[in-house]
Amino acid sequence: MAGRIEGRVAIVTGGASGIGRATARRFAAEGAAVLVADRNETLLAEVAGELGEQGAPVVAEVTDEASVEAMVSAAIDRFGKVDVAVNAAGFGTYATIAEHPVEEFRAVLDTCLTGVMLCVKHEARAMRDAGGVIVNIASINARVPAEGMAAYCCAKAGVEMLTRIAAIELGPVGIRVAGIGPGFVDTPLTAFTQAVPAIRDAYVAATPLGRAGTPEDIADAALFLVSDDGRWVSGDTLYVDGGAMHKGYPELARIAAG
Repeated sequence: MAGRIEGRVAIVTGGASGIGRATARRFAAEGAAVLVADRNETLLAEVAGELGEQGAPVVAEVTDEASVEAMVSAAIDRFGKVDVAVNAAGFGTYATIAEHPVEEFRAVLDTCLTGVMLCVKHEARAMRDAGGVIVNIASINARVPAEGMAAYCCAKAGVEMLTRIAAIELGPVGIRVAGIGPGFVDTPLTAFTQAVPAIRDAYVAATPLGRAGTPEDIADAALFLVSDDGRWVSGDTLYVDGGAMHKGYPELARIAAG
C-alpha cells in the first residue's frame, strides 16, 4: 500500500532533533524523500542513517540567505524537485524585557522569524511551477503570552502572521501554506524542565489532556497538512497543544523562584 505522500520530496529544517526529526521520519515512513537540514552535523549524520536512501542531510543556517538558497538547490539536485517543506528550526531564551540583552532578542527573532521567511521565500520559488505545501512551526506562544519569553512569543506570533500572508500570496500559484502551534512538547528545547520538576509539572497541569506532547504528535499533524487530507487548509495554524491554549500558561518566574 502506497504511503500518504508517496513520491513527494520534502525539506525539513531543524530536522536533526525534536519535532523536525520526528517529522522527517514520519514523512519517510509515508513514502517521501526527505532533505533534512540542520546546523548540527553530528545529529544530521544520525538522521541520515535512519532514513537511508530516502534521506539526504545538508548543513544549513536558516539566518543566512545564501545557505537557505543552497539548501533548496540541494534538494532539487538530489531529488529533482520540492513538493513539501516544514520549517521547524528555532530556539528560545529566558529573560524579562527589562533585563533582556538586545543581542539575544535579535538572535531569537532572526532564527525563529526571519529564518522562516527566508525558507518560505526560496521554497516557494522552487514550488511555484508545480505547486506544493509549506508548513511553518509556530507555537502556542503565538497567542498565549509567557513572562520571560518575549522574544520567542513575538517571533512565533510573527510566524503565524507570515503564514497567513504567504497563503494569500502563494495560493494563486497552487502553494498551500499552513502552520502548527505546538504546546508543551518533550524536545531538546524543553529538556531543561527535566531538571526542574516543578516547572515541568506546571506545564503538564496547564494541559487539559494531562500530559506533555511528543514530537510524533506534531509530526502526525504535519503529515495531515501536507497530505491530500489537508488539501483545503491554507493560511491557518493548527494548534496541537492538548488543549493548553484554553487554560492559560504557568507562571514560570514564580515557580522557578520556589
